[in-house]
Amino acid sequence: MKTPHRPHIDTQKLRQVRNVVPPVPKRFKKVKNEERIQEAFQNIPKITNETVAEHREDVLKGARKYKYPLQHSKHRIVVVSSVLLVVAIVGFFVYTSLALYKFQQSSGFLYRVTQVAPFPVAKAGSRYVAYENYLFELRRYEHYYQSQQRVDFNSQSGKDQLASYKPKALEEVMQNAYVRQLADANHVSVSSADLNDALTTLRAQNHSTEQELADVTRKFFGWSLDDLKREIKSELLAQKVATKLDTATAKQAAQVLTQLQSGTDFAVLAAQYSDDTATKAQGGEYANQTITSASTDVPQAVIRALQQLQVGQTSDVIQAGDTLEIVKLLADDNGKLKAAHISFNITPVSTFVAQYEKTHPQHVYISVK
Repeated sequence: MKTPHRPHIDTQKLRQVRNVVPPVPKRFKKVKNEERIQEAFQNIPKITNETVAEHREDVLKGARKYKYPLQHSKHRIVVVSSVLLVVAIVGFFVYTSLALYKFQQSSGFLYRVTQVAPFPVAKAGSRYVAYENYLFELRRYEHYYQSQQRVDFNSQSGKDQLASYKPKALEEVMQNAYVRQLADANHVSVSSADLNDALTTLRAQNHSTEQELADVTRKFFGWSLDDLKREIKSELLAQKVATKLDTATAKQAAQVLTQLQSGTDFAVLAAQYSDDTATKAQGGEYANQTITSASTDVPQAVIRALQQLQVGQTSDVIQAGDTLEIVKLLADDNGKLKAAHISFNITPVSTFVAQYEKTHPQHVYISVK
């Protein structure tokens, strides 16, 4: 009987097979996973009433590591934004200061800036004078000559013309500033009635409505109606300050009124004292003139006074702009009046401003010479 053939065994391969780790059966994996889950549950902290505060702090500690970087970023954004804002503001004021004080520009943008920011153009005594006041006067002049006279202020002749006006504009602004100080010191003000009287006279002189007056003002000066009222109020304040301070003229007018009340003839006193050279030789009578409510050559204050008189009566002393007036009603034909007046010229306000300026000198921050 033959012995069966035994196959040759490669011992090297056998050793390799023995070194291979056999796969773990699935049932052993399942047991291992269950052990891990049980271990995880055992490691979960038990929260009780006694330990809830401790566990809350542990949770918050974990969140703070995310919170602090966010806080740092917000702080940095605020700092950077603040720095940029400061730089922008400083840059804006540097640009505006150079444009106003060095180059003396008068554009609409810069004018609006001076209406908001109180840049000073000068100092009158102890008070600053706003640059806006100077531009208000200067831009009125520019608008009129550009729109009505076709002056090109970019040309050399236009620049020379504007340069010659700048000292006058600044002088006007400084005088207005001193007038306001004198008004405050002497308790002088302009009432709404004063302003309305002046507007009524102006409308009558131009035969226009308020809207038409506003349109004309905008066309010629580039002003709104409020700007026009501002200018008129400034003029009225100067007149009232001069009237208040000119005690000599007021005293003379009061003395003449006393003589009239004592029976002295009106025509005689008019010829002797009136400053109106056109009427004093005729006893103060308005020559060839019938006065009505619509008259434009007679101040509204005088017309109102005449309308309250009986024929032959005389008024008290009336403040009428640049003059003091005493009037007499000569005739009344259904509202068509004939009258005479004695006029006293008030000393110009510039005289009182010059006296005040000696003790309250000015300091100008721009060169306009």
